Amino acid sequence: MTKTFLSYVLAAIFALSPAAARAEWQAVEEVRPYSISGKTGAELYESIGARGPEVGEGRVIAHTTFKLTWTRKYEAQGAACVITTNRPKLIITYTLPKPSTALPPAVQTSWESFITGVQAHERVHGATIKEMVREIETMSIGLTVADDPDCKKIRIELTRRLGEISAKQRQRGRDFDKIEMGGGGNIQQLILKLVNGP
Repeated sequence: MTKTFLSYVLAAIFALSPAAARAEWQAVEEVRPYSISGKTGAELYESIGARGPEVGEGRVIAHTTFKLTWTRKYEAQGAACVITTNRPKLIITYTLPKPSTALPPAVQTSWESFITGVQAHERVHGATIKEMVREIETMSIGLTVADDPDCKKIRIELTRRLGEISAKQRQRGRDFDKIEMGGGGNIQQLILKLVNGP
């Protein structure tokens, strides 16, 4: 009886091993505030326009960036090359506005509603970045290229696949922003409430 039970336990552990290996890493998420000033919602938003992070040709309210590095091991197996280790290190940085001085109580309440909504928006971008990394990890661990004993072709193939996954993640971000920032979208509503509030 004990031997049978032990067999089931070992089988369960081995069955969980690949998932456990994939779940080992955790993204590091940090907030980088930038200072704004003002005593009304309108003044705070004006300050965001002057001091917000520069993206493309203009400034934005908030921005999500990431740094992704990998620990990879390529192994020749016969005439093929296989990726046997593929561990990511992901740091996500959220750049968000922060008033430099205390706000009047009514403005503080309005501000908290605004910044909570903005943070939630940026966290969605963070989630899509984490999903992208998991997709890369799933795709690349065990990736095998035949007739590649020097492990050169596999790097070209990996780069091609990474480009496709990365482009898909960027498009998801653009599509999300288009909805959120378009007419009647969530971000537009948050801005209107802040600017028209106390």
